[in-house]
Amino acid sequence: MLSESTNGTGGTSGDGLAVPMAWLCAEYLADEVLRTAALVAPGSLEYRAGLQALALTVHLSEDTEGAGGRGAAGGPRTPVRLDALLRRTAYDRPWPSWVEERLAARQAASDDGPDLALAHTAWRNLRDTWVRAADLEGSDADDPGSAVDEEEQVWLPAWKLGLPLAHLSLYLR
Repeated sequence: MLSESTNGTGGTSGDGLAVPMAWLCAEYLADEVLRTAALVAPGSLEYRAGLQALALTVHLSEDTEGAGGRGAAGGPRTPVRLDALLRRTAYDRPWPSWVEERLAARQAASDDGPDLALAHTAWRNLRDTWVRAADLEGSDADDPGSAVDEEEQVWLPAWKLGLPLAHLSLYLR
């Protein structure tokens, strides 16, 4: 699938507005995964953070042969496998730096289309929006089976809430 709808008008609708098909497909997939897992209510802040984190991961994981709307040799994008998404969203992975590197690589490849603009907006929202949530990292390190004290809340960037939700939703798929 092409990253933008052309409808015979060179990548734009009649008024010059390009349709971000790659981003919309990634967001649709993320929505389906989160709704199927049913871990949080759709429309909640947690859901939105998970949706953006998963859509961003799917979108930036596609097309590993190079930036842009096409894969190697001008072919369509390569679909992302579930196991690759699970690895990318795992707790021990450096997800924020990976996102920034992939966004910078696409920007450097002159992929300034609407898909990239939406990906940048999603990352900015996840990075700059802070939420108050249970301190998942403050649990007792000596006892890995200890319960998280949900009364102890901390401020954290939205991606730290959305990424584990995305990972668990993928795992339950």
